[in-house]
Amino acid sequence: MGRRSVEFNASPRPTLGVEWEMVLVDRASRDLAPRAAEVMGAVEREPSATGPRVTKELLRNTLEVVTGVCGTVGEAVGDISETVSAIRRVTDPLGLELVSAGTHPFARWDEQLVTPDARYAELLERTQWWGRQMLIWGVHVHVGVSSVHKVLPILNSLLNHYPHLQALSASSPYWTGFDTGYASNRAQMFQQLPTAGLPFQFGSWGEFEDYVDDMFVTGVIDGLSDVRWDIRPSPKFGTIEVRVCDGTPTLRELRAVTALIHCLVVHLDARLEAGEELPTLPPWHVQENKWRAARYGLDAEIIVDARGRERLVTDDLDEWLDRLEPVARQLDCAGDLALVAEVPRRGASYQRQRATFEAACARGEASPLHHVVDSLVAELREP
Repeated sequence: MGRRSVEFNASPRPTLGVEWEMVLVDRASRDLAPRAAEVMGAVEREPSATGPRVTKELLRNTLEVVTGVCGTVGEAVGDISETVSAIRRVTDPLGLELVSAGTHPFARWDEQLVTPDARYAELLERTQWWGRQMLIWGVHVHVGVSSVHKVLPILNSLLNHYPHLQALSASSPYWTGFDTGYASNRAQMFQQLPTAGLPFQFGSWGEFEDYVDDMFVTGVIDGLSDVRWDIRPSPKFGTIEVRVCDGTPTLRELRAVTALIHCLVVHLDARLEAGEELPTLPPWHVQENKWRAARYGLDAEIIVDARGRERLVTDDLDEWLDRLEPVARQLDCAGDLALVAEVPRRGASYQRQRATFEAACARGEASPLHHVVDSLVAELREP
């Protein structure tokens, strides 16, 4: 029996798809509410030309809003906004609020109900304590790639930009009521699952196929979706899927990180087309950058080249925003990309959450983390 092949359904254009995970919160208690099936059922009954795109996730408190295949960031965010409006028509009368962040500030993982599904049951049976702790949420961005031969070079080079995306989106400083000291505790949690975390840097599609074949033969995976890398090929859709980002609490931040990812993939694709060899970092530098961004967020000093040169992540990001401006104009997302610079000025979500907590403590509030939840609820209602 020969090696298992993996067909990549190449995308002729760099199309976009976005998956935005959010959770249901009880308006009175501010705790998570396991009512996703009820909400999804009501949303699906709403009359609509295409139907809102909402899918289930591992936990009954979670909704995933999924776009169709989009051409621009504006189209993707417009698609998502329509779906969120449809969800709110259901949740508002039920006393439920929506939040998107990497973690909930005080919810307990051991009290959450799991969505009935054979795949989820198998995951939890295998992963046990770590699987039950996956009380985390993120944003996944797909970008179409025109050739299977470009996928891994682009993916490997995208790892250079991992810390920028992690730092910008970091929104999970709290875990079961405690400040973890991390900007993104989600990044550290998710990599505990088998096949999750950083991808291997394969040199060819054939090497990736060898890996997939080994994983099937040894029973590690039952399907490609079980490869849960932070950045992974998505052969079915003909995309690279970037899963680095924590849940973004605002639509503006969602627009910003989506535009940055779109521009980076298209920029790297163009350099390949021009015959360049894309820059990469040794795996140990990539791993260190992931940890630094998860720990320190926008204050991280990151490794920017294979020689070990270091730089503040925000300084490097500013330079990349200038470099990507022509690509953003080409992709009709210059305004969206410009929103990236707002995040350090306003403060990333982990910084805003801590500031809200400290202000509530200074006022002598009895439950300061409730105020953090209230701030996340309010931010998701921002235009």
